[in-house]
Amino acid sequence: MSSLYLNRLSAEDRSNLLQELHTRQSGNCFICGKTIDLQLHKNSIDIDHVIPTTLNGPDNPSNFAVTHDSCNRGKQDSDLRVARIIARFDEINEGVATESRAANLGDILKAYANGSYNFAMKAEEKTVTFSLPEVGRNDLVTLPLYVDALSGFHFFFAQLPIQYLHHDGKMNPRAIGSNVKKLIKEFHLKRPQLHVALGWITLQGNDAPKVRIFDGQHKAAAQILLGTKELPVRIFVNPDLDVLLTANTIAGTTLRQVAFDKSVQRNLGSALLADRMQRYRTDCGLAEDSESFSEQDLQRHFKGESREMKKYILDWIRSSITHHKDNKLRDFIEYGGRGSEFPLSYSTIEKTFYSFFISSDLLSTRFNHRAEEGLNPRQLEIDQIVNLMNIIAEEIFVGKFEPAIGTSRIENKVSKGEDIPEPHLIAYRMAKEEIIYNWLRYIKQVIQMAFVNAGTPFDENAPLQKPLPTNAWNNIRNFAISLKQLPLWVNRDMATSVFGGKRNNDFWKQIFEEGQTPDGQKVLGQRLDLIKMIQPQDGQN
Repeated sequence: MSSLYLNRLSAEDRSNLLQELHTRQSGNCFICGKTIDLQLHKNSIDIDHVIPTTLNGPDNPSNFAVTHDSCNRGKQDSDLRVARIIARFDEINEGVATESRAANLGDILKAYANGSYNFAMKAEEKTVTFSLPEVGRNDLVTLPLYVDALSGFHFFFAQLPIQYLHHDGKMNPRAIGSNVKKLIKEFHLKRPQLHVALGWITLQGNDAPKVRIFDGQHKAAAQILLGTKELPVRIFVNPDLDVLLTANTIAGTTLRQVAFDKSVQRNLGSALLADRMQRYRTDCGLAEDSESFSEQDLQRHFKGESREMKKYILDWIRSSITHHKDNKLRDFIEYGGRGSEFPLSYSTIEKTFYSFFISSDLLSTRFNHRAEEGLNPRQLEIDQIVNLMNIIAEEIFVGKFEPAIGTSRIENKVSKGEDIPEPHLIAYRMAKEEIIYNWLRYIKQVIQMAFVNAGTPFDENAPLQKPLPTNAWNNIRNFAISLKQLPLWVNRDMATSVFGGKRNNDFWKQIFEEGQTPDGQKVLGQRLDLIKMIQPQDGQN
């Protein structure tokens, strides 16, 4: 940000100001909080306004801070105070990345609450009474206990220190998305969205329960990141958790009251399946870890929600693949709808990979069928889909697609002569839903050929519930390599024709099968030859 004050300083005065700011900040960068060494970093230090002059920040030393220039260039807000908070959130996210996940409310609480306590309280017919001795507040607080007219659930409102709040990862498995940064900016400008977090507790004997937050976590996280030490919460007392879980799921799906992306919906379905499995064990007198029953057994047992049970089971499979720790493709998926950073949407993954390779027929075999041999059909299906996705990720996306370039108006930029790197352009074009749909059909044929050649029956409806013949994986990789080497992916003259605008599946089906578009435009020299494409290319083993 330009500064008339800084521009008028002599070299000596600027050096003195830098030393003064460095001392004021205890030698640390204002944004990331890490050390600035005035000698080692001398060519990579910035002085900037803390409060932007556009927000009436003064252009004088009282409003300056020293930062690493990389932090200042990469800051996500012009107000350095907000940029510092967002950098802290990014740091928390990076801290849990090794666990193959993004940060949730629990991680924010862990970083900002100086302690984690259960909530000791007593409930009478119309009141609740509690104390907060762990934070030095020993007085007794009595509040009204209300009854929800529709559900019959009891609840009360309280403003609690964040040390008494816990994230409910089962009922709300959502990570804290990037939209929390918008909330941080809004709240920083004193424009709060008046939404009370929802929590629940279960009173059992004399044990102090935990207040578990299951809704409103983004707004809660934004407030905590901004330094709020207490939050208002509506707390349900001894609720039917199945009702809350179902209501929360419907709110994010059927009613769309909250922005649950599809991957989160699948995670919720997975949680509901776990709940039904436990209820089945209880109803049938089985051990709490028993898996001696099948998917079809569950559907028959919960016959009043037969359709829902099938959905929960399929959601579990999708979620297991999406969040698999070894899934390399997941780093290239946009989970929150249509974005401009990643090449694949979660919806595309469902309509292609999951549609082709997950069997929707519920199994009659036990959940633990042949698990010790590594031949459990569902686990094979999950692991082999992950393996397939990894091959695609390695050959087409990893080290090739650049999130910094993203997907926004790529064909428009190509048509104007902008220099889009070829590997990025190939990955972008091959990831279009109507295109990936068609070339995945060919991969399914490659798998079928491998089974036939091995003399093993191929199940069209469950292609990956049996171990693939060894050569199948080589053939799949060879096909992916051959496919990405086709000249059309780097043909820049096709930016406004073949790749311009939205095409349907049939458009690309004809290109792959006939080598030309439905209106006769030549795209490939000839149709795709599957036998040639699964052969090793020059330089391959």
